[in-house]
Amino acid sequence: MSEQSTASQVAAVVQGHEVSEFGEFAPEARRGRVLAVTQVGEEVLHRRCADVGPELVGSAELAGLVDDMFRTMYAAEGVGLAANQVGVDLRLFVYDCPDDEGVRHVGHVVNPVLDERDLDVAVEVESEGCLSVPGPHADLGRAEHATVRGVDRDGQPVVVAGSGFFARCLQHESDHTVGKVYVDRLSKRERKRVLKRMEEMREQVLERRVERTEELVQELEGS
Repeated sequence: MSEQSTASQVAAVVQGHEVSEFGEFAPEARRGRVLAVTQVGEEVLHRRCADVGPELVGSAELAGLVDDMFRTMYAAEGVGLAANQVGVDLRLFVYDCPDDEGVRHVGHVVNPVLDERDLDVAVEVESEGCLSVPGPHADLGRAEHATVRGVDRDGQPVVVAGSGFFARCLQHESDHTVGKVYVDRLSKRERKRVLKRMEEMREQVLERRVERTEELVQELEGS
């Protein structure tokens, strides 16, 4: 039996596989463009997205979308982003997210399916936010562990599992692909509070995203 890997030995877990070296940004971001992020209330966020069909798998179109989504996620300073958050009606998300042990997880999942939660798995209540709800956060219960299954942009099987903060990310992004935003899981009173706070914070958040987009040009060219 081999020794377990530690955070210091693993630079990142990419597409579910440990790698010893990985850059500051996913390589896809260098090729991508920053797209506008949809906001809560826009129709594409509130219905189940279409499956990525076989005609798109392996295509330059799908690869380009993944590139754009990584670039957009970094510009918005997020750890995950679903396709409908850039206005594209497809079941797909990207992520670059640490777990509670500090291990970085990076990748994308096409047509993700979240495993049903084992009722014996604990639920953790932690603060959660969303790039499509710019600004506020709210406490929300999520399973401590999560596993998502799907394929990559070339159609190869992908299984991604995580715990803690990364498990929360997997559940949050999987929700997006079936038309659910995290505020939909809040009580009516808490949802109203969050949306009111969003209106107060939105302009400042969007201004910061413009600044970050400009900063990324220099950082990606220099990395």
